[in-house]
Amino acid sequence: MDPAVLGTRLASSVLVPALKKLLVQEGPGAGLTDRPVRLSALVSFRGEKRTLTDQDLARLAGKLVAGAVEGPGEAPFPYDEREAVVHALTRTLRSLGDLGMDDVQAVRLGHHELARTLRRAAPAPGLSADAAYFLDSLTEWACLHILHFFTQRSTFVARTLVEQSRGQADLLARTDELIRRLPPAGSADADFEARYRSYLAGRHGRLTIFGLDPHAGDETWPLDVAYLSLEIADTADTDPLPDGSPAAPSRLDAEDALARHDRVLLRGEAGSGKTTLVQWLAVTSEGHVPYVLPLRTLVRLPRLPAPAEFLSAASDCPHTPPDGWAERVLADGRALVMVDGIDEVPSADRARVRDWLLALVHAFPGNRWLLTARPTAVRTGWLAVDGFGELALAPMDRPRVTAFVRRWHAAARAPEHEEPLLDALRTKPDLSRLATNPLMCGLICALHRARRGYLPPRRKALYDAALQMILTERDRQRGMDGLDGVTLETDDRTELLQRLAYALVLAGRTEMDEETALSLLGRALPSVPAAAAQGDAPAILRHLLLRSGVLRSPAPEVIGFAHRTFLDHLAARYAVEEGHLDVLLGHADDPQWEDVLRMAVAHARTRERSRLLRGLLAADVPRLTLLALACLQDASSVDQEVVEEVRDRARDLIPPRGRNAAERLALAGPLVLELLPGPAGLTDAEAHCVVITASLLGREGALPVLKKYREHPSLDVRRQLVGTWHRFDAQEYADEVLAHLDRDRLDLTVTGRDQWEAARRTAPWRRIDLHGPFSFEDVRTGTDPEVLTSLTLIDNPEVDGLGPVRDLPALRTFSLDRCPGVADLAPLTGLDLDHVGVSGLDPSTDLRVLASLSGLRSLTVGQALPGASLADSLPVHGGLRRLYLTRGAVATTGLRGLDALSGLEFLSLSARLGPLAPDDWHRIAAHPALTELFLAGEILPPAPLPELPRVTALSLHLPGGPDQFAAHAPLFPAVRTVEIHPGRQATQDPAGYTGLFPHADVTVHTR
Repeated sequence: MDPAVLGTRLASSVLVPALKKLLVQEGPGAGLTDRPVRLSALVSFRGEKRTLTDQDLARLAGKLVAGAVEGPGEAPFPYDEREAVVHALTRTLRSLGDLGMDDVQAVRLGHHELARTLRRAAPAPGLSADAAYFLDSLTEWACLHILHFFTQRSTFVARTLVEQSRGQADLLARTDELIRRLPPAGSADADFEARYRSYLAGRHGRLTIFGLDPHAGDETWPLDVAYLSLEIADTADTDPLPDGSPAAPSRLDAEDALARHDRVLLRGEAGSGKTTLVQWLAVTSEGHVPYVLPLRTLVRLPRLPAPAEFLSAASDCPHTPPDGWAERVLADGRALVMVDGIDEVPSADRARVRDWLLALVHAFPGNRWLLTARPTAVRTGWLAVDGFGELALAPMDRPRVTAFVRRWHAAARAPEHEEPLLDALRTKPDLSRLATNPLMCGLICALHRARRGYLPPRRKALYDAALQMILTERDRQRGMDGLDGVTLETDDRTELLQRLAYALVLAGRTEMDEETALSLLGRALPSVPAAAAQGDAPAILRHLLLRSGVLRSPAPEVIGFAHRTFLDHLAARYAVEEGHLDVLLGHADDPQWEDVLRMAVAHARTRERSRLLRGLLAADVPRLTLLALACLQDASSVDQEVVEEVRDRARDLIPPRGRNAAERLALAGPLVLELLPGPAGLTDAEAHCVVITASLLGREGALPVLKKYREHPSLDVRRQLVGTWHRFDAQEYADEVLAHLDRDRLDLTVTGRDQWEAARRTAPWRRIDLHGPFSFEDVRTGTDPEVLTSLTLIDNPEVDGLGPVRDLPALRTFSLDRCPGVADLAPLTGLDLDHVGVSGLDPSTDLRVLASLSGLRSLTVGQALPGASLADSLPVHGGLRRLYLTRGAVATTGLRGLDALSGLEFLSLSARLGPLAPDDWHRIAAHPALTELFLAGEILPPAPLPELPRVTALSLHLPGGPDQFAAHAPLFPAVRTVEIHPGRQATQDPAGYTGLFPHADVTVHTR
């Protein structure tokens, strides 16, 4: 909302009186000192004896938002974000008392900058674009009036004059120094630098993606759209763990990490984004003049360039700098010199590059220097003596991969392919293992788009395409083919790499020492004549480390693969070529060989595939049966007879039927996620079990599976989707799943602050269960009190009084479970509540207050009731219809007085209630209105017992199986519907339970 428009909505008659409440009234003596007054002394909601509480501040913010929103015209943001905007404005205004500045400094800033300072000091609001823009406008409008109040204070002008006098001399001194250091306005240097920066923005302002389509040429995207800040792993300041082992390196945003060092050697794997980072720094550097010096260009010159030749040698800059400009920039310490790609220089020339770089560094101290290299290009500490710190680009984590995919598709203008690809990255672990750097992420995005929304249907095709690009095409397109005098085709490199891969897999390792790698290559070279003709084993190994992009050296004299995916893919290819099918099957029970077997089936011929698949089935192990089913997805052709054998064996496993089956299926591991079906064609019970399996796997790959069920009508499915929230990123899961659920009869379970913040960004929930120390202030500001109908507080030491419940007018259901600070239920009297639950409160809590809750239709009690009878504590007005007793509730009363609850129709007696006495059974039988009963098998009294002829609906929990209730089943001659929940260890065969009630409709909820 434009501030001018906001002004028409929010008149001064509304804004000024409200904002005056923020400020302390000026008192006598305020101007006796010439020292400016801190803002914290001027606001009325910080420190002691203030007039404005946090609750008052929230109301004030609500008044400001209401005044702006309820005016004429279209609302500035969605209605369901109104409470979130009020909460964000409250936090923003509250930060006014925390700013480390005084009133003079605040006025000097101006209202725009003061508003920005307040927003930075407050937590991130997490609002939509429209709501965030409205919040910014309203904050600026408020700051304008706040500064106006400051200037009207009687002592402000005098203090301002004192401040101006004190600062004048310092300002003049600083101005003189600035004039001395900077070129005069309009000088040739300044004019040239403006043109030069414009040239850099044009030259480096687009991101080139290599390897997309060798026939169509490279594709480029705007850098400011496609660029994603990378992270740097910094081990310099990381202390070892107490046991002496190295700690994980800290991870910082690349720009922040580089800003801490004037001299940096930055290492990164092939495709990790080194050159793109250099481009970004060239375009965005403001305090320094950037030079981009690609070494692959410079080393072709007769000699490496002097400063005056930087522009002509490294680029085609059309602008000619003034004489001596480069030396003046370097002499003043204003240069950022970025030397890119020491790994792209032949090893014989690297010493020359080092000497040239250090000569510049020593000749022009005070500048910033950045040199990039692949990890194995130069030894550790290559420039350490000369003050260069070593940093390394870290692999991209999941949030950065997601951000990269979103920005790539925005740059490519292909939003329709974005979500399907993100789902594939979550679902397919092998694919996500590839997407660890910008190069591979870009390749995957390009392949997905080129195939119009899907990746190659089989992983082998994806890996082959990736290897072709990484091993050959990328260097060829960049003109780097043949560096160090070695030129190998993709097949030759693949042949050598797969020997190393297979040796690692056989050894059960991911890395080998350099001596072993040289021995393996030495034996392999005679079978690869093209490689043998160009060098011995050390030369070829060095070439593979530097140029393949697949092999790496994570530590001195240690060799490994950059991606476990390529390791498995190449090892499987070699095993099939050598006919080692028995070796593969012999390791089938090892989860580390899972992907190797899948890739082996993909590489094998039809007859070999049949042998491998039947070998997996022969083990008669569920996990290997599922592995065989997953292998079908990677095979181009399989005998139909074998396909049917695999599918027949897997049919009993997917979809799972029963909770126990769902739990066993999850034990098979992540490969199950690719095999789980969507909801179409499944019963509600099967859909529930599929969601259980995906929930138990609980990793990002499960999210696409769960998303398929987010519109399922079954309450059990929806409850499972809510209950598994804690296994995922809170905000992502809230956006992708929770926001789409039908909320009818559904409670939102919140177990942490991150979930609470995410929940507050969705439309208000009517039913909420809060686990942990949440206050009533949290509830009030994080929900809509006019909407909230059900609230449960669990494991909450924060709550010690129930008075705020009266501020929730829509509340009908209220429960407390393990809230030891609550000792008084009296505030609940007189409220229009339908259900109350109490359990685990302060032992001194007087539960007899429950008898005065005349409107209750349902009640749960989970701690010992006082007195000798239920009638001493429970409402006997006749309106109570449902009673749930658990956790020793009737330890002293038994069921005496049950008949006084004359309107009771349903009674639940759980396992934690404790054993029933025969007299209790008699009281149940004598009750005139009870028709529904829930019983736990553990608490049943022994026979003989009277019949319960009025009970028509029965629910049972039988951990001991059908025999546990065999003697009691005849006591229910009128029962018509029975629901049975067998225990985990009990038989799950429905026949044993249905036989207990031959004349009833029996439902067995098997596990």
